[in-house]
Amino acid sequence: QVHLAESGGGLVQAGGSLGLSCAASGTSGYIRNMRWFRQAPGKQRELVAAITLSGSTNYADSVKGRFTISRDNAKRTVYLQMHSLKPEDTAVYYCNVDLLLGSADFWGQGTQVTVSS
Repeated sequence: QVHLAESGGGLVQAGGSLGLSCAASGTSGYIRNMRWFRQAPGKQRELVAAITLSGSTNYADSVKGRFTISRDNAKRTVYLQMHSLKPEDTAVYYCNVDLLLGSADFWGQGTQVTVSS
């Protein structure tokens, strides 16, 4: 039902910034929750940030104050602006959404973020 196209990953130096985006297509329904997960080498996938339809946000403790999640409902897109990046932020970042009237959630293919020291 939903296809998620992620973009914005790449290589950045420690202390730098990077912005990710995820555009949803394939459905006309409202997207309830939009989330960013990440999975670093040798670690389990973890929730980085989430935003609800109303704009309420939640962040992992490790990224609070550095990352900002936002959404543009007209564009059906969620963003993750990352600042003061650290090498430990290196991971594959995945977009995840669920619909207002639905029971399933949907995943993007992931985009690589690499932070060098």
